[in-house]
Amino acid sequence: MKDFDSIPTLMADLGKRAKKASAELAFASAERKHAALIAAADAVWANRARIIEANKKDLEFGREKGLSPAMMDRLMLDEARILGMVDGLRTVADQADPVGEVLTEWDMPSGLHIQRVRTPLGVIGVIYESRPNVTADAGALCLKSGNAVILRGGSESFHSSGAIHACLVQGLKAANLPEDSIQLVPTRDRAAVQELLTLTDYVDVIVPRGGKGLVGLVQREARVPVFAHLEGIVHIYIDKAADPQKTLNVVMNAKTRRTGICGAAECLLIHQDVVETLGRDVIAALMAAGVEVHAEGALAQNGTVAATADDWGKEFLDSIIAARPVANIDEAIAHIRLNGSDHTDCIMTEDETAAARFFERLDSAILMHNASTQFADGGEFGMGAEIGIATGKMHARGPVGAAQLTSFQYLVRGNGTTRS
Repeated sequence: MKDFDSIPTLMADLGKRAKKASAELAFASAERKHAALIAAADAVWANRARIIEANKKDLEFGREKGLSPAMMDRLMLDEARILGMVDGLRTVADQADPVGEVLTEWDMPSGLHIQRVRTPLGVIGVIYESRPNVTADAGALCLKSGNAVILRGGSESFHSSGAIHACLVQGLKAANLPEDSIQLVPTRDRAAVQELLTLTDYVDVIVPRGGKGLVGLVQREARVPVFAHLEGIVHIYIDKAADPQKTLNVVMNAKTRRTGICGAAECLLIHQDVVETLGRDVIAALMAAGVEVHAEGALAQNGTVAATADDWGKEFLDSIIAARPVANIDEAIAHIRLNGSDHTDCIMTEDETAAARFFERLDSAILMHNASTQFADGGEFGMGAEIGIATGKMHARGPVGAAQLTSFQYLVRGNGTTRS
């Protein structure tokens, strides 16, 4: 890894180059962007052995740092995951180009014809931890939406991200687009993050993708606007009218499929009328799968851990889940409002009125009914990939795909029209 004498100089140079590239990308044709992404996908697959070798270095670094099993899982790449990246790149490539889309148009009595049209944001800074596939996802989505991007991956994924980034650059070259359209910060030095957060002359928005510590740092220190993605404190409320088999299937998938992603379930709220039946069955199934259950009240049983106040509103990102009984749906809603993170929450019920109440009275970015919270993912929403899940309410919310990485401008046409 190369040492840099001046991190501020390095980051300012990246910013200048990104700004210049963004001016050309803003009017790049849909065909050239499509070609770049397809070529990048081909390069990733052709270089999969090289990417896996780079990933081995990162896994060793992660072991030396003492990363948790869940974080190591986030970091690991194999052929199946690389194929997922390739599929994501191709899916984004094949989507309709959002740039230039006419959102609405109308005529005014003055004779003006007005259109509101999608435009790129400009330069996006993406700061992420562990998951090297974000390099491909973020690069693809920013390119598709006509934005230049500066990627700052986690120190754990340094080698993997570098190998993936090289493939994205191959795609840009093949389509004769500026190589500086997708740049990767070439150092693990944390000072680079601080610099990126203050590049107001060059960067238009920052997207953090990681844990509470990273997102909190970005929100505190950034002078550039931020698309917020806080913790994924994901709740599943099991209603008294829940179907037992559906509930078992969904809860097990939501917790155990991958414990280290932001859509993993972290808290179960179980209606008191089914605590002794379905509730106990769910708890037993989780424990049989190796999940540590922090249970309260009647849900406590042999093998569970006594829940404490610290378990509510906690993102475990591990094989741990908190569980408590609630008197009714309104108590579940109140708990989620108090302890949730506005990310993703789910209700299991066959009562459509209860589901409607849950959807109506909670304001999470994603609400689900009888579906695993692990579907909280841009790819599963048909976006091909996502740059993150925004939990704020300004500009973008929920999975942030290519369309969410655009702004708009007004195109106003007249015919020598003057104002009286």
